[in-house]
Formats: sequence, structure tokens, C-alpha cells
Amino acid sequence: MEKKVIYLDYNASTPIDPRVAEAMKPFLDKHFGNPSSSHAYGSTSRMAVEEAREHLARLIHCEPWEIIFTSGGTESNNMAIKGAAFANQHKGKHIITSQVEHPAVTEVCSYLEKQSFSVSYLPVDEYGMVNPDDVEKALRPDTILISIMHANNEVGSIQPIEKIGLIAKRNGILFHSDAAQSTGKIPVDVQKMQVDLLSIAGHKLYAPKGVGALYIRTGVQLEKFMHGADHERNLRAGTENILEIVGLGEAAQLAMESIQTEMPRQQSIRDYLYQELLERHPEMKLNGHPEIRLPNTLNVSFPGVEANTLLAELQGVAASAGAACHSEQVDVSPVIEAMKIPTEYAMGTVRFSVGKYSSFQEIDEAVSQISESLSKLKTGNDPGLINLDWKEIKLTHFTHGLGCACKLRPQVLEEVLQNLPPLADTSILVGTESSDDAAVVAISEDMALVQTLDFFTPIADDPYLFGAIAAANALSDIYAMGAKPMFALNIVGFPSNRLPIEVLKQILTGAQDKAAEAGIPILGGHTVDDTEPKYGMVVNGRVHPDKILRNNTAKPNDVILLTKPIGTGILATALKRGLLQEVDAVEFQQSMARLNKLPAEIMESFPVSACTDVTGFGLLGHLKEMSGGSGVDVELWSDKVPVFPKVKQFIAANVIPGGTKDNLAFVQDWIQPSPQIDELSLTLLADAQTSGGLLIAIKEDEADRLLQKLLEAGIESTAIIGKFRSKGKGIIHIL
Repeated sequence: MEKKVIYLDYNASTPIDPRVAEAMKPFLDKHFGNPSSSHAYGSTSRMAVEEAREHLARLIHCEPWEIIFTSGGTESNNMAIKGAAFANQHKGKHIITSQVEHPAVTEVCSYLEKQSFSVSYLPVDEYGMVNPDDVEKALRPDTILISIMHANNEVGSIQPIEKIGLIAKRNGILFHSDAAQSTGKIPVDVQKMQVDLLSIAGHKLYAPKGVGALYIRTGVQLEKFMHGADHERNLRAGTENILEIVGLGEAAQLAMESIQTEMPRQQSIRDYLYQELLERHPEMKLNGHPEIRLPNTLNVSFPGVEANTLLAELQGVAASAGAACHSEQVDVSPVIEAMKIPTEYAMGTVRFSVGKYSSFQEIDEAVSQISESLSKLKTGNDPGLINLDWKEIKLTHFTHGLGCACKLRPQVLEEVLQNLPPLADTSILVGTESSDDAAVVAISEDMALVQTLDFFTPIADDPYLFGAIAAANALSDIYAMGAKPMFALNIVGFPSNRLPIEVLKQILTGAQDKAAEAGIPILGGHTVDDTEPKYGMVVNGRVHPDKILRNNTAKPNDVILLTKPIGTGILATALKRGLLQEVDAVEFQQSMARLNKLPAEIMESFPVSACTDVTGFGLLGHLKEMSGGSGVDVELWSDKVPVFPKVKQFIAANVIPGGTKDNLAFVQDWIQPSPQIDELSLTLLADAQTSGGLLIAIKEDEADRLLQKLLEAGIESTAIIGKFRSKGKGIIHIL
């Protein structure tokens, strides 16, 4: 039986209250009428919508007609801020907000800045709170709107909304507050707060996702941005989502009935969680105001621990990280950054948020799991204490990166390499001056040594398969240079305090078997203790100096071949998130584990101009290295590029690794997509691959013959995907 995960992420989303679900059921099928219709079916729906409006109005102390139903907090924020800005731009174009707002506010403000509005982003104190004096000082004659959230979603600090409301009212300025996190958790009274606009999100108070509301004080004018019929006071066109509106209304009614008892109950559970953790981990730091914060929210930092690594270790507790740690940087949330929390604490920031279904018993179990995980992540622990069955381990859950997608951003790497001093040794045939796959040093007139190093975090849950894929990836660089591998060395990072040593044995066995398939031995290596598993190889090969394949020697009119499909970064991310079944993962994992040995051997009989393999920087990134280094523009035929099944669906669902997004940003100045190429297609072409295919540039009159040989050899996914044009900067024209 699957172990229950303790849910401590109520600020992210709440489950639908069973009573809310019960109230919604009749509107799934029985009461289906359009509320704008005049017959009985429509009247029933209309009455349900208006009853829900009344419930929500009572919860926040306003009139029912001042409530407009929306699709959620994000739409409410957009409607309020854009609507107020465009309706009042004749008075001025200055807006005041804070540095700790939700992206549903800050992104709207960024958009308005592009529309010639001016935005002041106010700082916060160490508790994440805005000083009302700063609001007053920021006022200008052209200020038309102030938008400050009621309670912060990350640290829970409650802003001095009533004081800011007085300032806004005294100066005749509209005041909006994002109350998505506070509504239903603490009293929200729009009269006392003196707000003109207030946003509500249903899924934060046990109603369904996809429904929300905006309070608009009587007399406030907004420019509407949903056009159509005159629904919702002619402010939000579209037939009302009756089913979910009924759910929101019922949730509001339940919140009104229970808020006075739930506030102290949830606060006691939250404080118990804090005290129990603090007792075991006195170095822990509390973030947010110690008293003036949401009763359910606990944001803490564990120094010396990476938050996303901790959450990956915490398989039995659901919570949220306040920082994401990568190989080249720590991405701290804007809220934590604005509070100026030191990096050593910020990188270990975790938000726990309790709710109406949380219990003290759950907290006891959660504290035990959190403490055990923290202990594992600290060095010096006895590996013999690990009780995990290695056969049940999902290796991707022990890392926050995936394969080559976790590599250093290409922008950063390029900057570092450009600053390295040039090498003057004449025996160095290929060095850091280029972006080739391996280094090449002349040993004699008829032999050169080729050496490459590659390692990364798990791309598969099975440790044996991970080792095999990593080995195939490392060997690929040798094949791409036209060389023959001779021997390899292991390079290992292993969390001996998190994983049983049998996992390491399986990784090494998988790699050894793959090396044997390549016909080489692994002669040794180096191992370090790490917070997450990493594996790779140093591979040494040999090649005649005259037969080295480079990636910067493509010629005009060369045709481009690719020997494996793309999309491994997307699919691996989907697999880790539990969105891809193991049975559907077989094809792309087998492809990654397949050596590029056979296509490399077939290439030997052809006049190949240039070659590289497609890995961490994606197809576009490696093609850019080829075209830019060769000084030849290229056209890429996107519809000819082989792609694994289901990849595009996952991109549409935003299942995209960070490395893929970095790749796309890196090549923006090098690509010229035709009008029919959309963002989805570009993302796919930039996807960070692991152990991808060879990218081959060959004379046009030889391309078809090479393609036929590769297909006859069983490399069925090989395809001609483009053509080099004429001399130029190396621009990639995507068709």
C-alpha cells in the first residue's frame, strides 16, 4: 500500500472541502441552465450564482453587487490593475507596489511598464513588511494606483493594509490588495481595510481551482479586458462558471462559520511544528514576522542545506522550497531576496503551511521525517544506518537536476572560456579555443590522443540504466571527433549518507557493461561524497591527426544529418514528476543508452565535413556552435527533425527543464524562425539532450548515400534535417 504523504503545502493549494463538493454536485448535470436564460433552468442557475455572491460578500463585508466572479486570483489581479490603470491613465500613469508581490501582480506591472506606465517597487523590512511611510514618500502627482498584498504567500507576513488604505483614501488614489492568501484564513473586511479592489482565489480556501473573485468598490471604474456579452455587470464577458462559483460560495460560507475556531487551531499546530523543529535544529531561522503573520504559515531556513535537495529527500512530506540551487547559481525567491536573508540561510528556505485537515499527529511524523532527512544531508553520518531497499529507489528523486539539463548555462560557460589564456603548445590540436567535444593532443605524426570528460545527475530511476546512459554520453564525444575510444576512468559524486552503497555498485556496473560494449576497459577513477548522485567518465581515445572531426569545419551547401530523436530532457522531467509511465519511458531511455559507435564507424567511409553530438545545449545550441564556428549560415527544417512521442504535449503542459529554457535564451540572437514556427517548436529544438545523436555535416552529393547506409544499419531515426547555406555569421534560419 502506498505510503500517505503528509500535506504541508496549503498555501500552494487546498483540497476541496467535501461539503463544497457536495454543494457543487447538482450543477454537474441536474442544474445545467444558462444563468442568462429566462426560463426555469436559467433561473435556477442564476439564483445559485447570486447566492454564492452573497456568501462571498458577507465574508469580506461588502455588497453582493460589488463582487465579480473570475477564473482565479491571477485574473482578478490582472482585471484590477490593468483595468484601473487604463481607466485612469488620463489622470496619471504611476503605480506603487512592493518587491514581495506575487508574480500575478509583478508581471502585470512589468507589462504596464512596457505600455509607458511608471511603477515604484517598494522595499520591505527584515520581516517582509512594507513601511506605510515608504508608501507616502513614493506618492507623486500622477500616482493613480497602489497595489499591496494583504498577506504574503511565502512567509505569511500580514501587511499594514489599513494604514496604507488611509494614505490612499486621503490622497484620492485607488487601492488594490491581493488577498488570495488571506481570504478564509483571517478576517478580511474591505471597509476597515479601505481597499477599492480586492482579489480572491478559490483554491486557497477549499474551493475548486479555476474560480476566483474581484471586489470592486461601488463607483470605481475599470477598463474591461474581456469583451463579449454583458455578464458580471458588463465587466467580465462569458457565461458564468456556475459549478465552480457555487463551490466558491459554499467555501466562503464555511470559512465564515469556522474562521474564529480555525485560526487558533491552525496557529497552535503551526507553532507546535516550529517548536519541535527548533528543539532538534536550533540553527534554524524563522522568516517572516514572528507574530503578525498568517496563523497557518511557517517559513524557515536551514543553513548549509539546499532546500530543493531537502524536499527531494522528503518523500513523505509535501512542502515548498524558497530557493532553487543550480551548479552556477542559487535562485532565491524574490521575497526572500527582498528580505535580505543571507545566502547560506536563503538557499535552505522551506515553507510549511498547515490547513483545516492538519493534525498534531501528522506534525509528529513530519518532524521525524524532516529531522531524519536533514541528518542524512549533513556529512559524517554512518552509511550503514540507511535502511532503503535499493531496488525500490527512484534515483531521479534524489536530485534536482536531470542529466545534461543540469549543466552550466551556456552563457556562463562561454564567458568563462573566453577569459582563459590561450595555449601556445603546438602539440595541442584542439583545445579551449573552440567548442569541440574533446581535447586533442598530438602524440606522433600518425596518432593523436583524444580526451573528454562528462558527468551529470540521474536521468533514469534505475541506477544500472543511469550508469549505462552516462557512459554512452561520455563515449559519444570520442565518436563525434572521429576517434576510437581506448580506456576510461570513473568520476563519481555519491551521497553515501542518503543512498545505500549498492546503488553505487549498480551505477558502476551499468557503466562498465556499456564500456565493454564499446570495447574498452574502465581502469579506475575518483569518487567524492556529494549531496546528490552524479556519475560520468573520462574517456581517452586515439585518432590520426588528419582525420580529426571538428564542429567548426562545415562548408556551404553541406547537408545536416541527425542520428537520434530529440526530447529527452522534456521526457525525463515528465518521468521524474510522475507524468510519464515507465512503459512509455523505454524508448527514449534505450536511445540514450545506445552508443554512437555504429554511426561513427559508418561515417569513416564518407567525406564528413564536421560533426558534433547533441547533448546539454540542445540541438539549436550545438548547431549554433557548428554554424558560428564554421562561419556559415544554416537552414533547419523543423518538421524533419526526429522527435520522441508525447514530447510536444508535455511542452504544452509546461513540463520543461530549466536547462532547456536557458538554451533557448542563449540562441535567441542566432536564430531567425519563420512566422509559422511557434514557441513550442523552438522550445523543443532547444531541449537539453542527454546522450543524443550525432549531428553530421556532409557534402550534398554524399548525404543520401550516408543516410541510406545508416538506415540499413538499423539506425532508423536518422534524418536529414537541414542544410548549410553560404558564408555568414552562422545564423540559423528555422523553417
